[in-house]
Amino acid sequence: MFNTDAKIIQRMGPMLQRVLIVDPQPAAARLLSELMRDIARSQICIAETRQKAMRLAEGFDPQIIFADLGPAPVDGVALTRELRRSTLACRYAPVIMVTGQATAGGILAARDAGVHEFLRRPFTLKDLLRRLEAVTLRQRDWVEAVGYVGPDRRRFNSGDYSGALKRRSDTRATPDSERLAQAVKILRSAIAAIGSDPSQAMRSMQAQVTDLRKCGMSVADLKLTTAAIDFGRYLDEIERKGPPYDAAQLSHKAGALLAYMPKDEPVPA
Repeated sequence: MFNTDAKIIQRMGPMLQRVLIVDPQPAAARLLSELMRDIARSQICIAETRQKAMRLAEGFDPQIIFADLGPAPVDGVALTRELRRSTLACRYAPVIMVTGQATAGGILAARDAGVHEFLRRPFTLKDLLRRLEAVTLRQRDWVEAVGYVGPDRRRFNSGDYSGALKRRSDTRATPDSERLAQAVKILRSAIAAIGSDPSQAMRSMQAQVTDLRKCGMSVADLKLTTAAIDFGRYLDEIERKGPPYDAAQLSHKAGALLAYMPKDEPVPA
């Protein structure tokens, strides 16, 4: 192993101590577990089904998850979607989808479920290390919306692609203006979904409040920072009371934040 790889592995090591492998094929799971033990002396848990994987995830609290694309009994897309919307501590853990058939449809489905990276069989040790480096040392922004929960999809496998359609912003941190616009848009959609999916909508709004407060502090916008803090307190108050929540009242209380909606986006009355 090259010295460069050894240095990278040393940096990744602390984030690879607990690994969950979800694969119905014992031979494939054993091969991957042996590679992970060689790389980082990882503690490995193996699940053959999606249901067992969720049970193990609760007690084992994996730092990284490898999931077979599917179909049943695993169905890595459904597993990832369920994990992202759960209350488990590991819901943020990087998920690397593994498959022998990397079709465009499978990649898009995995991306939209909240998967971090995609690994196609047969893979080399170098392939595996690149994916591990991407999810541990080059982490992407987290998106907590209603329709989508997971890493920023604009950076899905962007490290492996440098073609004409690659965004310039994919190579740097999200600028404050983009982060602000995204947070306000997600906040608006979460308010609209409060009646149909109150649990995820509330979690999404809380996440946007945190992002908006950080944006306000970053650009020294006292009005934005104060509005985010005030709305966050309001959310805490109504969450203690529990549903049902009033979308109209939420829109009214979030008015100072929704005013930051980009000019080409209509602000709801």
